[in-house]
Amino acid sequence: MTPFTEQANLISASNDDARQGVHNQSPSEPSKVETGAPEPALRGADLYREIGYWKIIAEDFRTHKSDLFSAGFQAMFWYRFGCWGDQLRFKPFRWPVAALYYFFQRFVQNVYGIELVRSARLGRRIELAHQHGIVIHHLATIGDDVIIRHNVTFGVGIDWTWKGPIIGNRVSFGPGTVVVGDVTIGDDVTIGPNCTITTDVPSGRTLFVPPPRSLPKAAPKPSPSNDDDNPK
Repeated sequence: MTPFTEQANLISASNDDARQGVHNQSPSEPSKVETGAPEPALRGADLYREIGYWKIIAEDFRTHKSDLFSAGFQAMFWYRFGCWGDQLRFKPFRWPVAALYYFFQRFVQNVYGIELVRSARLGRRIELAHQHGIVIHHLATIGDDVIIRHNVTFGVGIDWTWKGPIIGNRVSFGPGTVVVGDVTIGDDVTIGPNCTITTDVPSGRTLFVPPPRSLPKAAPKPSPSNDDDNPK
């Protein structure tokens, strides 16, 4: 047998072994290939334990155009402060922190018109683009890179429930949007002005209300003639 024939036989045998290994693999055995699926987004107090309180504050600052006195940044700062205070274990230190949070949370709500409490679970880089008329349900869950504009309401509707809405990542809310009930909105959703959402919204959608109708004005009524008032 020549060296070339021996090498060819070795290659053929190795290929047969590889094919045999593929056939013998159990269908239920998990694949070794990395899927690249993203990890679940961190929200609420989990952010500060995993990433760091001041790093999250710095992201909020940059998200609001580095404006220290913008209403959106002030609302997010005191919300983050309240969440951070909740995870303090030393109770004598938690009480003054909670008192300071309640004072400034009421200040933001009454002066800026942004109702946001620490029990909500918000992700990273939330932008409150305009002040006044923003109401966020106390059990709402909001993902990363979400934009909320003025007069946006996340509520429970008529029937009380202990579940708030769940908002995905990269969702943009137009002015006047109302989210009613424990609905779920997927990722990459754009919502136009004055939409009322009562059902779940899949990812990658655009929502808008029908355009207004244009109706002609009624013809003006003819004014009474002066001849009737002054008969000859």
